[in-house]
Amino acid sequence: MKHIIMFKGGVETLEFFSVEIAKYFEKIGHKIFWYNLFLSENSFEELLDYYNFHKKDEFVALTFNFEGLEGEAGLYQSDKALDGLHNEHTSRWNFWDYSGIKVINIVVDHPLYYHKYLADRPHNYVQIDIDRIHIDYMKRFYPDVRTYFIPSAGTEVNKDKRAYKEDVYMPVKDRPMDIIFTGNYTPKHILRKRIDNMEQDYIDFYENVLEVLTAHPHMTIDEVGEKHLREEFLDITDSQLLDCMPTMMYVDLDVRFHYRQLVIRMLADSGIKLNTYGSGYNYIECNHPENIIMHGGVNSQKCLDMISQSKISLNVMPWFKNGIHDRIFNSCLNGAVSLSDSSIYIDELFTDRQNIILYDLNMLRDYELSGYDLNITKPLTDYIKELLADDNKLQAIADNAYSLCHNRHDWKNRASIIEALLR
Repeated sequence: MKHIIMFKGGVETLEFFSVEIAKYFEKIGHKIFWYNLFLSENSFEELLDYYNFHKKDEFVALTFNFEGLEGEAGLYQSDKALDGLHNEHTSRWNFWDYSGIKVINIVVDHPLYYHKYLADRPHNYVQIDIDRIHIDYMKRFYPDVRTYFIPSAGTEVNKDKRAYKEDVYMPVKDRPMDIIFTGNYTPKHILRKRIDNMEQDYIDFYENVLEVLTAHPHMTIDEVGEKHLREEFLDITDSQLLDCMPTMMYVDLDVRFHYRQLVIRMLADSGIKLNTYGSGYNYIECNHPENIIMHGGVNSQKCLDMISQSKISLNVMPWFKNGIHDRIFNSCLNGAVSLSDSSIYIDELFTDRQNIILYDLNMLRDYELSGYDLNITKPLTDYIKELLADDNKLQAIADNAYSLCHNRHDWKNRASIIEALLR
């Protein structure tokens, strides 16, 4: 039995994942201490008392995206704040190094987003990445960090037949929505605020990187970013290259939202109605905005509930070229057919194509370059319309996907893999 420190009060989605993992840990006998990031100082006092009381037992911390590792009040304090607890040779005390507790951090974005936290990571630190390309990045720039590839996972809302009594999920023929997309959209003019305070030469540089990545959607942000940096600075070192990567998050965000709006525009203008659960869709320009049915922002549970009432669930990958997003697994585990662009990992997992619908980002690029000519995308949209008119075909795809993912790609499965790292 171990005491596992986990986190609430931060990003809602990450808290949802944490709760799902905690269910498994509690079931096999571990004790969970929930640290409230919203009330960090008070929660730290409770943690310190809890730790001191159970000091002879084994502890481990499990977090997502560096929550609890960002210098939060209480967990991180100046050398004068905790008299008797800090090392006299350190200027900044933190609970993780003081206790020596192993911290396992699941990073569900590209590591370039977290350079400043990686530089100040705890001594006993383990990182899980959900894309193999992120593992390569870590091995190159942070070779002393222990890293493991564990794909993202989904949540089956009707696992205990609480939502739908008759079967594991609602049959396709009874589902009220045709296509759903869960996630936000941010337009370019808002994203540009990240770099608008830079000098024009730098703005032009990052816009050029974005232009190349958008034109070559098979490429990674790592390779395009490095190629441009080496062309600009012939003698750039790996250390200098690393310093330049965090600003690439503008490119990473813009390219994913660029393709997100393209696929939504394509569906809407082809006459297919799309229900969106998230914010920002009023910014999407298209000829038939009436086909984008906006429900606004909702939490993770509501997204799952709505996926379980939809025939097809659209996914647009973050720029994960050798990983997968939880939207795909959430769709497969809740009886909705996943419609997504692909990756190396997705191609490996969905080998027979009888359990997913995949589209090509190059098709969307050609669609945009043609001036939004729907003839470019007609084979895909006609196929989607054909499926929406044939509940039996959709049901077969959904059932195949569920068989593939059930008990293999949920958070319980991932927790069982992570459990080995607790030792």
